[in-house]
Amino acid sequence: MNLNTPQINSLVEALLTLKNQAEMKKFLRDLLTESEIAEFARRWQAAQMLDQKVPYATIVKTTGLSSTTVARVAQWLKSGKGGYRLLLTRLHHHNPTLMERGLS
Repeated sequence: MNLNTPQINSLVEALLTLKNQAEMKKFLRDLLTESEIAEFARRWQAAQMLDQKVPYATIVKTTGLSSTTVARVAQWLKSGKGGYRLLLTRLHHHNPTLMERGLS
């Protein structure tokens, strides 16, 4: 997928202008359906759990994601564009307990 289109660049620029969680939540809710937001949240939770070496079976049971989706998240975490790793590192560096809260 080409991530360098005018439409994607515009979306990225819009996201970069958001200042806090409240603004992000408002934008996400207008942009996506509730189920899409929930799916993204489950994938992020899976990335956090994979980073903490939680077994796939536990991730599937906890998140409700399919094993295929968990495997895909694991693949992107290992050899994707580095987005998951960047945020995991950044969040863990700035607030180590934030990662633990995300898993509860």
